[in-house]
Amino acid sequence: MSVTVRPITEAEWPAFVAVDYEAFNSSYPPEVSERWREVAEIDRSLSAFDGDLMVGCTMALSLTMTVPGGPIPVAGVTAVGVLPSHRRRGVLSALMTHQLRDLHDSGREAVAALYATEAGIYGRFGYGRAVDNLFFRVPTRTSAFVPHAPADPALRLRVAAPAGALPELRRVFDAVRLRRPGMYARSEKLWRLEVLADEERDRGGNGPLRCMIVEDAEGPRGYALFRVKSRTTDHDVPDGEVLLKELFATDPAAYALAWRSVLDRDLCSSVYAWNRPVDDPLAHLLADPRHLNAGWLDELWIRLVDVDRALTSRTYAAPADLVIEVADERCPWNAGRWRLSTAKGLCERTGDPADLTMPVDALGAAYLGGRPLRALADAGLVREHREGALQELSAAMAWDPKPWTGMVF
Repeated sequence: MSVTVRPITEAEWPAFVAVDYEAFNSSYPPEVSERWREVAEIDRSLSAFDGDLMVGCTMALSLTMTVPGGPIPVAGVTAVGVLPSHRRRGVLSALMTHQLRDLHDSGREAVAALYATEAGIYGRFGYGRAVDNLFFRVPTRTSAFVPHAPADPALRLRVAAPAGALPELRRVFDAVRLRRPGMYARSEKLWRLEVLADEERDRGGNGPLRCMIVEDAEGPRGYALFRVKSRTTDHDVPDGEVLLKELFATDPAAYALAWRSVLDRDLCSSVYAWNRPVDDPLAHLLADPRHLNAGWLDELWIRLVDVDRALTSRTYAAPADLVIEVADERCPWNAGRWRLSTAKGLCERTGDPADLTMPVDALGAAYLGGRPLRALADAGLVREHREGALQELSAAMAWDPKPWTGMVF
């Protein structure tokens, strides 16, 4: 089979959607496809063709994502799919390779990121597991906080209609996202069509989207967006569950009160949070942390499209001056030895001996500061040639807080 990869036209959007839906075993009404079209970027959408038949697809979104030191342009890779009839025939490889070449040639973003529906796929295209998240269920009856939990008498809670509270939500979110690597700016469309979407399909059989705002006389300092799954036991005892969509706050006291607004919800016996950072402070606020009942999953995968530009686009927690030999089969322009000097803000090609050798996916895994290089070396993925070089680079790339994205793109 000969596969052709090219950008799609506006007229080919319905076919693009059909391929993606088939690949993901999905079926959505036309209005959902129209909603998706509002945030999609047609000029950054690629499809693979077997003759005249569209058989695969992928798309890049133009994101502004926080990395250690501040926000940079990042390509958010999404809608990656291949028709079941064309699996194991090189379609995905053709799409991903073509997309990486396009990103490199355009010079728009030195870093790409994606959420992996199947975690075993994207390592072979140079993406590294850079971000993890927690999911947990907290029983409300055992959710008491430690006695010294932060509090501010100036704070109050306010019930708000989510769509009408967008200015307050955005104010809080924009303050928080600049602090944590992995978070990205949200456009007006993204807020309206994704975060605050509240049609029947968005509810999934649960209640409407609800909002609690934490504020003082100066304005909002936190919020929680959630739904309630109402239910009772066989003995008519209320047994509802709060399904937390997101919770953000600008300071510890507002954060604690935002959590109490969902943990103390009447008629509910538990709070389920499906996507929280691995360093979520809630673990330290609960008097009995065993009831956090947390599970651990991969979240964001990072790909360095251009190693030199990517490594000079972030800030480092400690000085480093060393030579990294990068292996990169998909992007040969990255392969070879690079001298990284954090003090000079330089990453340039060199003929000097390597201090460390690693595949590009290992470098991507460490890029946002949440994956220590020592663990990758212990797994045999990073090799140290100069004693102390591993600790030097690992300390430089580490970051606090841990990276987290919080919302699938």
